[in-house]
Amino acid sequence: MIVCHCRGLSDRAIREVIRRGAHSAREVARACHAGRTCGGCLPTVRELIALETSRTAPESADLPVAAAS
Repeated sequence: MIVCHCRGLSDRAIREVIRRGAHSAREVARACHAGRTCGGCLPTVRELIALETSRTAPESADLPVAAAS
């Protein structure tokens, strides 16, 4: 699906930028220019950031538990 019509960027391209470390709309814009022209895609870019960062966040059950002293 095309997210940024000004730059012709798909959700896949934007998700890849997010997976590579862009965790804000500004960082995504720097990496692939999505959201830099008209800004109409920014709500979707922010949604993709939230979705991708929640997928990569470790579950609390996966975190090591510190031993009591």
